[in-house]
Amino acid sequence: MITKKGDNMAKKYKSDNKKKCLIGPLNKHKRIEKAFRVRLKAASSEMELPLLDQPCNGDEQLYTTKIASFSKGLPHNSLGEVDLQAYSQFIKALKTGDKDHFESIPLGGNAKLANSQAAYAFDLAGTDCHKLKISAPPSFNSAWAAGEMAELYWQALTRDVPFHEYRTNSLIREAASELSSFSDFRGPKAGGKVTTATLFRGNTPGDLTGPYISQFLWKNIPYGGTTIIQRYRTTLAGSDHMTSYKKWLDIQNGSASAAPLFDPEARYIRNGRDLGEYVHQDFSFQSPLSACLILSSFGREALDIYNPYLKSETQDGFITFGAPHILDFVTKVGRAALEAAWFQKYLVHRRLRPEEFGGRVHNHMTGAASYPINSELLHSNVLSKVFSEYRSYLLPMSYPEGCPIHPAYPAGHAAIVGAGATVLKAFFKESFKIPDPVTASSDGISLLPYSGKSLTIGGELNKLAANISLGRNTAGVHWRSDGIEGMKLGEAVAISILRDYSATYHEKFSGFSFTKFDGALIKIK
Repeated sequence: MITKKGDNMAKKYKSDNKKKCLIGPLNKHKRIEKAFRVRLKAASSEMELPLLDQPCNGDEQLYTTKIASFSKGLPHNSLGEVDLQAYSQFIKALKTGDKDHFESIPLGGNAKLANSQAAYAFDLAGTDCHKLKISAPPSFNSAWAAGEMAELYWQALTRDVPFHEYRTNSLIREAASELSSFSDFRGPKAGGKVTTATLFRGNTPGDLTGPYISQFLWKNIPYGGTTIIQRYRTTLAGSDHMTSYKKWLDIQNGSASAAPLFDPEARYIRNGRDLGEYVHQDFSFQSPLSACLILSSFGREALDIYNPYLKSETQDGFITFGAPHILDFVTKVGRAALEAAWFQKYLVHRRLRPEEFGGRVHNHMTGAASYPINSELLHSNVLSKVFSEYRSYLLPMSYPEGCPIHPAYPAGHAAIVGAGATVLKAFFKESFKIPDPVTASSDGISLLPYSGKSLTIGGELNKLAANISLGRNTAGVHWRSDGIEGMKLGEAVAISILRDYSATYHEKFSGFSFTKFDGALIKIK
């Protein structure tokens, strides 16, 4: 028989035990207060950042016919020049942000603009995308733009040349020689010249070391209980598109495209066409995710020296400073990088795509119109070669549909991979040498051992960023500066997110430290 007094004692015992379940340095009230202070400090720090001007090249204001502005998907005249009333409605929607105005933008066909309103999105970690900036892109009539367009024509003509054969291929040597002659070509050089070893590569540390393709696009990917072999579907050699003027104009007006012609054999990425198709079919953060999985298989020795668990005798990292932490970040930064890119694309630059510029070149060269295109491009050998092969001066495209329906500058792929590579450099040891490096055979069927200079995590992550960014150029849908500035924008996004999260860890952590794309060292505490 339980007495009333005994019943009360039992209740008190249960109540006391409930109170004792929660242990730790902070009670629930102090935890709530500290969580608030962490968020408030991050928000306050972002609030104190200076307001930055957003530089542009002024082309939209300079050319009243909008020949230097992105307009694909809107209605155009026979020269491929945009209907000015339609363009005005497009600008009105962007200026006002009014959702109904976006629904009133006239389209030239069935293709729809890609997610314009993402330019206004907010995020809850990192610097607000409207407070980040990039340099102004080349102006339409500049020698800089001429050099970039010449490079794109050469990339189109050499898509089927295996990277493994660059040093001996005559067309590659001709491309390098001509690009060296452009007064403002900004690709990497050796001894002041573009060479077969620097052609179509990026400018970051490690880009010029070893094979053209990063090890992270060739090596097997550990994927849970299986392994992904990096042989991908590609398109047939010589299957280029939009080289007839009618098809080009139809595509500018938003018409549907033909289906691609696929190679029946899956291949390791071995040339520009394969690389262009990889960045055609990939999902947003695919390449940084793949790199993360490969890096995680290298073991503790590949982790960054500042990882707090490397010195622990009793613990390993997992949810913090372990695989779930890194995987979360390498995917998390991708969307934030796209938000930053979309702000720049739609609300600042609205730069025309290379295929649109190719239409201007064609109409100028055939006498259908007169445009202020720099003479270095108009007098180049590559234009003659393009015309000789395709009977037009249009830029031959890898994709039947051409570029996506959003402005060129900066490149979204570049922003994503720039952010992802930055996160991986923060968590892994940049100086760690990649074990058992490989290179693809000329037919892309097998991998061969690579025995040249040592390849490091830092260099191969930089190269991965360049491959993904410039691979879009190889397909014809982006300019070099789209990729270079997109990578830097993604890097800035990742740095700001790493900085916000650095205050959330309990471990004794001295901060993230790594090398930026420009070679500068950075420490984030």
